[in-house]
Amino acid sequence: MGIKAFAQILLYTVSLNSHMACLKCPEPVYASGMCAAHFSQYFEKKVSKTIKRFSLFGKGDVVGVAASGGKDSTACLHILKKLGYDVTALTVDAQIGSYTEENLVALRSFCESIAVPLHEISFKGEFGYSLNEVTSVLKSKGNSTSSCLVCGVLRRYLLNKLAKELGLDVVATGHTMDDEVQAFLMNIFRNDARLALRQGPVTGDSDASGFVKRVKPLYLCTEAETTAYSKLCGFHVKYERCPCSVDAYRRQFRDFLDGFEKRHPSVKHNIMSFYLDNVLPLKPPVASPGKCVKCGEPASDSLCKRCEILSMLG
Repeated sequence: MGIKAFAQILLYTVSLNSHMACLKCPEPVYASGMCAAHFSQYFEKKVSKTIKRFSLFGKGDVVGVAASGGKDSTACLHILKKLGYDVTALTVDAQIGSYTEENLVALRSFCESIAVPLHEISFKGEFGYSLNEVTSVLKSKGNSTSSCLVCGVLRRYLLNKLAKELGLDVVATGHTMDDEVQAFLMNIFRNDARLALRQGPVTGDSDASGFVKRVKPLYLCTEAETTAYSKLCGFHVKYERCPCSVDAYRRQFRDFLDGFEKRHPSVKHNIMSFYLDNVLPLKPPVASPGKCVKCGEPASDSLCKRCEILSMLG
């Protein structure tokens, strides 16, 4: 076959794909084989079904959405409000320069536009240090704890603290299926069955452990779907990754899985199905942990992870 003939076939194929019809109507495909309107309905219905399937919360619950100003948590907040749930937004400002400043401005504007109250809390205001300052001090003392680990521990503490102060029934996060699959593989590579069993669409129980129940309405939604939905809705959010996650262990798994998925489509769905069918049924009831000897918050050891980190700063 000559180069000219090959080029013509290639152009025809590209043209054909760009005019593929939606699975449900004659309109052109936007995402997941559907036009923009049907994709939006599909995505929102998937979130609604996830909430009901895993009994995440009900119409009588007050739901706090942990919102960063990013695409996932913004999509979660938008859909829960649209579905008629009683929602309020919670945000933790780690104060990572212009990255979090711009996210916070966008989040404030978005919450105002959909009439959802926003409650803010910051690292600096609560701990006296920004995230970058915490990790810098730790490194100066020979501690190589990653920014992501520090951020995760302190952020979860502040969200739980704020949720309890506000009397919320549940805290919803924007974790997607990709996040869950990455975390599951990370736990396998670390040979940490305990953490693998603690995963799932529900990761806390206020009655049993002293933590406000944490849930994941986007649990069965892929990151690609969430991104497509976010762009379809025109959310003013950043799509680049957090600048502090450049060397993160999780980022390596994300890049590996994304590359593997391109060569073997549906691998992420298969891993999630394996988890739901074989691992989640083994999840034990949430047991009440002990209390941190320093702050009195729930802890599996004598010191909670937050106090462990803060004690190294003194």
